[in-house]
Amino acid sequence: MSNEELRTEADAVLARLVGDQTGRARLREDQWRAIEALVADKRRALVVQRTGWGKSAVYFVATALLRAQGGGPTVIVSPLLALMRNQVEAAARAGIHARTINSSNTEEWETIQAEVADGQVDVLLVSPERLNNPDFRDEVLPRLAAATGLLVVDEAHCISDWGHDFRPDYRRLRTMLADLPSGVPVLATTATANARVTADVAEQLGTGGGAGSDALVLRGPLDRESLSLGVLELPDAASRLAWLGEHLSELPGSGIIYTLTVAAAVEVTAFLRQCGHTVSSYTGKTENADRQQAEEDLLANRVKALVATSALGMGFDKPDLGFVVHLGSPSSPIAYYQQVGRAGRGVEHAEVLLLPGKEDEAIWRYFASVAFPPESQVRLTLDTLAHAGRPLSLPALEPLVELRRTRLETMLKVLDVDGAVRRVKGGWISTGQPWAYDAERYAWVARQREAEQQAMRDYATTSGCRMEFLRRQLDDEEAVPCGRCDNCAGPRFETKVSAAALDAAKGELGRAGVEVEPRKMWPTGLTAVGMDLKGRIPADQLASTGRALGRLSDIGWGNRLRPMLSPQAPDGPIPDDAARAVVDVLADWAKGPGGWASGEPGALRRPVGVVAMPSRTRPQLIQSLAGHIATVGRMPLLGSLAYVPGADQSSPPRSNSAQRLRALDGTLTVPEELAVQLRQTGGGPVLLVDDFTETGWTLAMAARLLRRAAAEGVLPLVLAIQA
Repeated sequence: MSNEELRTEADAVLARLVGDQTGRARLREDQWRAIEALVADKRRALVVQRTGWGKSAVYFVATALLRAQGGGPTVIVSPLLALMRNQVEAAARAGIHARTINSSNTEEWETIQAEVADGQVDVLLVSPERLNNPDFRDEVLPRLAAATGLLVVDEAHCISDWGHDFRPDYRRLRTMLADLPSGVPVLATTATANARVTADVAEQLGTGGGAGSDALVLRGPLDRESLSLGVLELPDAASRLAWLGEHLSELPGSGIIYTLTVAAAVEVTAFLRQCGHTVSSYTGKTENADRQQAEEDLLANRVKALVATSALGMGFDKPDLGFVVHLGSPSSPIAYYQQVGRAGRGVEHAEVLLLPGKEDEAIWRYFASVAFPPESQVRLTLDTLAHAGRPLSLPALEPLVELRRTRLETMLKVLDVDGAVRRVKGGWISTGQPWAYDAERYAWVARQREAEQQAMRDYATTSGCRMEFLRRQLDDEEAVPCGRCDNCAGPRFETKVSAAALDAAKGELGRAGVEVEPRKMWPTGLTAVGMDLKGRIPADQLASTGRALGRLSDIGWGNRLRPMLSPQAPDGPIPDDAARAVVDVLADWAKGPGGWASGEPGALRRPVGVVAMPSRTRPQLIQSLAGHIATVGRMPLLGSLAYVPGADQSSPPRSNSAQRLRALDGTLTVPEELAVQLRQTGGGPVLLVDDFTETGWTLAMAARLLRRAAAEGVLPLVLAIQA
């Protein structure tokens, strides 16, 4: 078939894909160039084009043409379930049978694999996590690589750790690329790769040699002509929330409101609903079925907005999305460009607004703390695996190394790709292969993150064109002023909010009280660190569900509590506003469901007294809070737990549960005078007062001691939780 005939057939497939009954649909020249490289030349190509350019059309049209030539199925590695659902539906319109293998349909895997083997599947979408599943990697992936007719790597910037959204599972693609038979075309696509990421991805695509070793890079201009960018500088979180409640209906169509944390998404959703707006939340903690319903509601314009974290990002496709608002600034201009690119794909005009907040940088610092560990921790992990004599699961390995579960897993995935460890049935093993710690590269990546944060500060304050600014961050050589943003064309929105809206927002953000769930199970592997504890914590040693004034990650009390509890903050008595709010929390707790003043059968007994936690850093704060609660609640202040003389006085590590428990073991005690007071009260429940809880293990160990010393129950009451 000549290239002219191939082009005619490609346009016909496009018409079916987009539902064009007239047959007039035509591929653009840049799209055709990518398809020609894949189908006619069997090359490897990297397409860096703006969101909405039509990258999916390229791989679906190429799939249809290659299948018509007798090629094997297309394998698309895609990071998000939202993208997979959209892609399966889009493929069906072009007569392409697509199936997906991901964590939400495990019961279908065997059937799907049989369909692939029988040639019934044209497109198989696979999540990157599958690539490192031992069964999939060792049994399915080799057969898949041998049969693949086209490999598509969607959101390919995830391959590169220079990028803003590096995902270790994506690195496994290098193995699959190297194992592909000669002449199998590969397409990598992304809208968010600067020059360095583009070069890195192109280099990785070139692995495997053969005809496709010289990857074709097709990079286009990144302007989004439908987007009008703007920044609204408002004095505080209440003003930003009030502005949104008052002006959301003025934004065109339906859209997305991004927040930086799950807690903020929940807060904003609750407030906007009180204002009469139809909105839903969408976060990493949202159940899969609820996520799917939220997506469908937004696609059908049944909601004005989804209030979402970055969990709603790559791949979500709604052509008529009318706006994207960020309540809080992402830490990377590249991530920001990607998220705002959800809007305006199929409409002439869409609004994009950034409402930065003072709390943004504290949240950036928290997420930056999960960077690649220092060499000493990596070497300890490798040595532990080398001497284990058997595979170690994450729960078994976690107590032996000072790393949290998620950070440990990410590190192991990187080491797996580097060849130093291997994931097998039952856990992880050391390969014994030499491995070098690339300190220079890790330091460079950390500096890159810092530079991206500074760029976002500059974006918020620039007097120049905002779209040009973002395009230059992505090394777009064609970047010019857009003529549409608030700096080019003038602001389109006022920052004023009414007194009523501001009062309502302050009321929502000032609402105090968050449940503190108690620890109920000991972490696995404690015997490995010398602690004879396992399984469920006995009922007579448990803490009850407690209360906190707020979360450090929310935009209400979090903004007040973060500076109060920062390591640099001086110790001192509890501020009056926080003290009053804690009393309100206590009153709501007492009167609420199951509270001691609720009158319900089986409700908690009224606390017989207050016990304070000892503190190395904030003793005045905790003692003054405990004393205030005792006075207002008309309860005796029974005393304080104490540190065992000679015990390690340093703060326990925050690395993982097992290490924290080992550090806490034997450091706390119930002084005899407190034990006497507990017995004299008749052993009733006590309020246990502390400043802050992150893992919940300090409260759990303290509750265990108090329950053993005669307390009938322990009700934790803290200022803040990290959540």
